[in-house]
Amino acid sequence: MNDASKFAAISPTAYADALGQAQVMDLSIRELWPRIPRLAGPAYTVRCPAGDNLMLHAAIYRAAPGSVIVVQAGDADYAMAGGNVCAIAQKRGIAGFVIDGVIRDIAEVREARFPVFAQGVIPVPGQKKQLGTLNQPIVCGGVRVNPGDMVVADEEGIVVIPAAQQEAVWQSAQQRSDADAAQSLTDWEANHRAKVEQALRSLGFTEAE
Repeated sequence: MNDASKFAAISPTAYADALGQAQVMDLSIRELWPRIPRLAGPAYTVRCPAGDNLMLHAAIYRAAPGSVIVVQAGDADYAMAGGNVCAIAQKRGIAGFVIDGVIRDIAEVREARFPVFAQGVIPVPGQKKQLGTLNQPIVCGGVRVNPGDMVVADEEGIVVIPAAQQEAVWQSAQQRSDADAAQSLTDWEANHRAKVEQALRSLGFTEAE
């Protein structure tokens, strides 16, 4: 099992428990077609100026197969990519896009089943007149993303696991997932109710007459 497959086997919810909110992207960045398979892979980072998508279009020819291209767009007024760009990325083995911005041609992207997480869809294309950055630190969805950080995304949300913490975070998330899987709903309910009642008592809660 390669690293991406290993990380993809666990839900972002388990990683969020280990990482905390600071490594979870804003909920405005979401799956753009239903039931996208969980996306996982090392980040290839892109920063684009407002209204311009040149650097993302350059990235699809530079990112290694299996990469998740993560984009800090300059605005949400112009599409960062369309159907052909997504098709070429898919052909070259790119795992998917996570864009703090918008795309277009969603019907084509959905039909091809290329994973894209973004703010939404707009028909207006960006220009290709300005340089940004490739494979440098960016901020996407409120989270700092460095090249090589592990990105895991599905309908639950998007987490960014710093490269230096990947193994420890994976182990913590795996232990949480294993514990959840081993516990019946009846046992979970009993433990949950006890915790809730203890929290209420500690806060001085009393039942209404």
